[in-house]
Amino acid sequence: MTPEPSTPAPIARKDLIEGLSKGLRVIEAFDDTHVQLTPSELARRADLTRTAARRFLLTLVHDGYADTDGKHFWLTPRVLRLGHSYLQAARLPRLVQPFIQRVSLQSGETVNVSVLDGHEVVYLARSNPPRFVTIGYHVGVRVPAHVVTPGVAMLSTHDDAFLAQWIAEHSFSAYTQHTVVDPQRFLDNVQQARSLGYWLTDQQLDLGLRGIAMPLKDRKGECKGAIGMTVQSQAYAPEALVERLLPLLQEAAQALRLIL
Repeated sequence: MTPEPSTPAPIARKDLIEGLSKGLRVIEAFDDTHVQLTPSELARRADLTRTAARRFLLTLVHDGYADTDGKHFWLTPRVLRLGHSYLQAARLPRLVQPFIQRVSLQSGETVNVSVLDGHEVVYLARSNPPRFVTIGYHVGVRVPAHVVTPGVAMLSTHDDAFLAQWIAEHSFSAYTQHTVVDPQRFLDNVQQARSLGYWLTDQQLDLGLRGIAMPLKDRKGECKGAIGMTVQSQAYAPEALVERLLPLLQEAAQALRLIL
């Protein structure tokens, strides 16, 4: 079983810049259901006073990260620079790209590498086959971990104590009639994935799509992410995914294990 990551040493409060933490909370307060916010709305979502929320918003406008009509505020595309900086500097996306390109060429399918960030799966790398129509999630997309195959695959590398806490804190929203929303059933799936070393999902997030993924581990056995594919359900039966695509993912994962 993969060892749990060590807990970092606590950082003294005197060494923290509280304003930076608040500024990041302001940016994270915007999402697909809160595209535009007033200072009062932001204050409630980011646990700030209205005066502080307004000043943070005006600062973002001044620096080009937000815009306003005088009442509502919204983020601008400049915010994407923050995520792009990570993708440019991070080691994992650069390391995996040649490997997932090879798998994509071998399989004719889109291949993704993702990581677990709290209760979401974040896609960090993607390789498309040489065709016009591709399936899967683009780099930077965040998805609830319980509805995509990499989420189950990565959670399977954690111990039962971690899983119990994670499941207790997770919101199991349904996206299709096939979405697993029962916590016990989800735990059973994760434990089964632990035994198999990979996982399959069927129409959990989108109807007509099926996925396969497995953990990416380093030489110490620690999970660094997941490699997987999303395909049309009509193109692959579950047995075909295991017989035709899983060996390609396993080969790539084994090669990456030596350099992660």
